[in-house]
Amino acid sequence: MTGTAPLRALALVCSLKPSPAPSSSELIARQILGELEKHGATGDVVRVVDHDVKPGVEVDMGEGDQWPSIRERMMAADILIVSTPTWVGHMSSVAQRVLERLDGELSETDDSGRPKVTGKVAVVSVVGNEDGAHKIVADLFQGLDDIGFTIPAQGSTYWNDQAMGGTDYKDLEETPEAVASTTATLAENAAHLARALKVSPYPGS
Repeated sequence: MTGTAPLRALALVCSLKPSPAPSSSELIARQILGELEKHGATGDVVRVVDHDVKPGVEVDMGEGDQWPSIRERMMAADILIVSTPTWVGHMSSVAQRVLERLDGELSETDDSGRPKVTGKVAVVSVVGNEDGAHKIVADLFQGLDDIGFTIPAQGSTYWNDQAMGGTDYKDLEETPEAVASTTATLAENAAHLARALKVSPYPGS
């Protein structure tokens, strides 16, 4: 789709490492943002573990909960990126908590009874020195779709080391071409879909 309408993106990095520790999950999320910039989207990164995100399934879990401020930034964005490492074949516990908190959006509806995130696009990135990316993407896509986000074609990018390997994505000398091209396609499709939904929202939105 042609068009120059500005877009906003927010990357929720679900590393277990607090800032300023280097993070492969943050690296690939920033690479997505870099590709999105080529399509007129600006973006921000939130490393979720740097914030006190309480357990629960409400949009605000009370005193000390910092999820509402993250949510405010998400609601201002057109595209959500969830980036997670692989741990024993699964998404990180931080990513799982993000899904649990996003579940609160099912109760935050518009006048048509739809979640207020309806019309926002979500994409996923996964990195790890073990296998598991396809299952993690599937789990995140299902959750994000249930909550009301729209998933673009080829809306994920990932990198895994060889079986039983120990290399981290951030330690590679260069980004593998297959990952770079997949990330570029993700960004192009996400920006296209986000603009399409701005021009022609879902019925009743």
